[in-house]
Amino acid sequence: MKRIVLAGGCFWGVEAYYKQIKGVVDTNVGYTNGNKAKPSYEDLKNHLATHAEAVEIYYDEKILSLEQILDHLFRIIDPTSLNRQGGDFGIQYRTGVYYQSEEDKHRIEQFFHHQNQQLQGKLAVELAKEKGFYLAEDYHQDYLDHNPNGYCHVDFSLIHEHEKK
Repeated sequence: MKRIVLAGGCFWGVEAYYKQIKGVVDTNVGYTNGNKAKPSYEDLKNHLATHAEAVEIYYDEKILSLEQILDHLFRIIDPTSLNRQGGDFGIQYRTGVYYQSEEDKHRIEQFFHHQNQQLQGKLAVELAKEKGFYLAEDYHQDYLDHNPNGYCHVDFSLIHEHEKK
């Protein structure tokens, strides 16, 4: 079982998207790479915390590679947009990939290099070592399962049929 933390704007849709992919075993939404321990959603909204809304993804690498996970992220975000996805804007909505292992870092750097070439140097996705992942409040977990009409900037039709669970 492998783990990676991704930020793709509002975490509700990013989590709901990845939960549908074959090989994803578990997900949690939370906050990562900010200025304080255990931030709350209110801290982010009130600009007291500088974390990204993020999704912790546990996956079976025998079924789903890290590169495939990154490919999915780049399908559902605008990788050239800084601190904005869909109708959401602000530092908490930045996009990013947060790793723990040096092996993952190297693979992510290769993926980013290729993407940046395709985007002619306009890549705005953060790449950083994960500096703490804090679970979001319970009402944020599996939010779109409980609130199917909730706001979401993610286009779920971008999951190819053969990639669904």
